[in-house]
Amino acid sequence: MDKAIGRYPVGRQVFNQLRKENLLYIDKTEYIYNLAHGLSHYYFLSRPRRFGKTLLVSTMEEYFKGNKELFEGLYIGEHETEWKKYAVLRFDMSKLKGIGHSQMDEYLGVQLKDYEELYGRDKDEVSPGARFDGLIKRAYKQTGAGVVVLIDEYDAPVLSTLHKPEEVEKVREQMRNFYIQLKANDKYLRFVFLTGITKFSQLSIFSELNNIDNISFTPKYAGICGITKDELTTQMQPDIELLAEGMGKSYDETLDELVENYDGYHFTWPSSDVFNPYCLIKAFAGGRLESHWFESATPTFVIEMLRKTQLEPTQLLTQKLYENRFNVPIEMAKDHIPMLYQSGYVTIKGYAEDEERYIIGIPNKEVKVGLMQELINYYMPNSLEDEKGDTIAQIKIALKRNNIDAALTAIKQFIALIPQTDNTNYEGAYQQLLFMLFLLAGADVDVEKRTRNGRIDIVAKTRTHIYILELKLNKTPEEALAQIQAKNYAEVYANDKRTIVQVGVNVNSDDRNISDWEIL
Repeated sequence: MDKAIGRYPVGRQVFNQLRKENLLYIDKTEYIYNLAHGLSHYYFLSRPRRFGKTLLVSTMEEYFKGNKELFEGLYIGEHETEWKKYAVLRFDMSKLKGIGHSQMDEYLGVQLKDYEELYGRDKDEVSPGARFDGLIKRAYKQTGAGVVVLIDEYDAPVLSTLHKPEEVEKVREQMRNFYIQLKANDKYLRFVFLTGITKFSQLSIFSELNNIDNISFTPKYAGICGITKDELTTQMQPDIELLAEGMGKSYDETLDELVENYDGYHFTWPSSDVFNPYCLIKAFAGGRLESHWFESATPTFVIEMLRKTQLEPTQLLTQKLYENRFNVPIEMAKDHIPMLYQSGYVTIKGYAEDEERYIIGIPNKEVKVGLMQELINYYMPNSLEDEKGDTIAQIKIALKRNNIDAALTAIKQFIALIPQTDNTNYEGAYQQLLFMLFLLAGADVDVEKRTRNGRIDIVAKTRTHIYILELKLNKTPEEALAQIQAKNYAEVYANDKRTIVQVGVNVNSDDRNISDWEIL
């Protein structure tokens, strides 16, 4: 098949359609070949939403069905010699998202029915678990070969009810009774592959299937979903050139912007850089870089979890953690980090070898801005949405004009509109608000930046300037400025060519607002 330049599969996750219609497909079939010919035949892969898990499962389905013609020119097409056909039972559990426990059996039955028309159903099989059990046995008997079971988004029914305690346990039990059939029918199965966002220890699937190979954190499979930087700059180089031409920018400038907005994911370490494929394809198809990951709305379970834990936005910035803090089943989690990591809102940014700890942070600009858009609403009522947008626009203009005084004036006027709540009655709240507002205005923002002599409250960086801000509660801007100078905070940026501006800011607890500031 010819290279499908400019033919982007926006929202398309069906492998045979992509191949038959000559749409862009990044070859992931070497991973599938290695899994199919590996020692294990039970696999689990955790990846965030919109990372191509469904397309991966669809590709596996066509491979195990023996549809050789679809793989012409791909890795499997050049290396597979057997092309044996298997009975493939594929289930998309995302279709059960938001379904209450009372309807769960019915919706599972809908997915089972299509296969029962092929392989039959015993009249005594009533529950979804019993029907699944019988289906596997009959498919094996009729084909004379092991059955392939592919389950996409296995955790969707449970994730969608996490914020409903009265529902979640009932749904969990129903799903457990369904998945447990995989263990009971081990001798009839050739290959089992499950995808999901997170790992649930209490679903019992991982304790029952004690031979399941969780490849989510395995370096060998780090690029199995998503688009790696190497794939982007080789298989998609003509696409970058086409996008650059349309945007009126150079190839290198366009690549840098793609990296800044959509790159930065690592699901183990070491790992190649991985781009969010959905956002990347949308950018190429639309001919410009926009925020796409949040356009389909942030999952309810993430927002509910953030509200429940009263997460402060700056807690999402880079931190060092042991693996057991973020790569664990969510029931074992002591904080928000495992859910955010497994959902793709934070990712691995590096590894501190001496400390044996992973460096965790937000993957890219798109996710960072989208998250702040969600979290800033915790500090303000919905009625101020228009004012928030106007304020961010004013700050953005002020920063472009290198006018930090105008930016702080806009922030002060905005804070004055926020009703007094527990969210804004302490000094740290103003640090959080300034952090989010500067970030949403396009600045590169750090908080509690470590230096040789202390920590800087806020650093807001633009292309031309670095603003060092120190906040004081019920003191004076001069005292805040004096601390910046006494501790020589600017020293850490001595080799940076940008202009350094030092800003002392006072917070008045009676007015619950920043009151005045001094700029040097």
